[in-house]
Amino acid sequence: MNRALRRGAPIALVSVTALLLVGCAGSGSEPDPTASATDDAAACLEVEAGEQSDAIEVTGDFGAAPTATFDTPLEAEELQRTIAIEGDGDTTTSGDEVSAVVTAFKGSDGTQVFSQPATLTLGDDSLYEGFLAGVDCVAVGSRVVTVAPASAIYGDQGNEGIGVAAGETLVIVTDVQDIVEAEDLPKPGEWTENVPEVKFNGDQPPTVTIPDAEPSDELLVKVLEQGDGAEVKAGDTVTLHYQGLNWATKEIFDQSYGKDAARFGTGDVIPGFGGALVGQTVGTKLIVSIPPALGYGEEESANGLGGQTLVFVVEIQDTESAG
Repeated sequence: MNRALRRGAPIALVSVTALLLVGCAGSGSEPDPTASATDDAAACLEVEAGEQSDAIEVTGDFGAAPTATFDTPLEAEELQRTIAIEGDGDTTTSGDEVSAVVTAFKGSDGTQVFSQPATLTLGDDSLYEGFLAGVDCVAVGSRVVTVAPASAIYGDQGNEGIGVAAGETLVIVTDVQDIVEAEDLPKPGEWTENVPEVKFNGDQPPTVTIPDAEPSDELLVKVLEQGDGAEVKAGDTVTLHYQGLNWATKEIFDQSYGKDAARFGTGDVIPGFGGALVGQTVGTKLIVSIPPALGYGEEESANGLGGQTLVFVVEIQDTESAG
């Protein structure tokens, strides 16, 4: 999964998918949409081609990282999209899980921000409109070129974690690959040995002491405090605070403490994290150990978390049914 596309998902939990979601950039107000959908939840996003999106020249094989050429600085006032390659597959619709390769470039100087595969849920209101435009109501096999003003992406806040400045316009190339079935999330076992010591500090970040021991190669969860709220179901959108640590280095690599609580779907994060949430109740505090296979994979990754066992402390604040 992937993380730069959402409004509320933590950068370290998702891959590009969370970068595409509102809230991933940190606390602050959500961006004002520049394109609107009708009251019908299944309606297509109202966004047209324009001079700016038509002028973007994109080269490269479909499904691979493309190159986008355009005059800089590019500053957009409205959301535009152009279908550079018209696919011949099924047309995506609300509720679909869509796999795509998403590549973003800075409008200011044309440099690439990221290029990664992502799985996006249409109809998920946490998805930034700038990224939604690339997969909404288009045929599988299409390459979509989107010019997204700041108001349709990260707004006046920007996204410091991926080097996008406040007010930055993005050029986004989306290769729509398939409509996929959601995968079952892994089920964790009970964590009983070598469990880190956790001290909660109110509104301040918790203190976590990881023992000098080899990590487990299984997904393990220990409930530190049982909540009595609603149960988290697969597909729910969960609001929570979290702190992520690398077992090997014992260092924190990401956390929501000190910012607004994170909000994301159970399928929008790395599998081990999503699996740890399902079946838990609102109000629960827990710690989870995630092996590489259920985190960022066995191989080294750009974020430094590939091949690493990850530890997360989680406080579940709310859950919203996917229905």
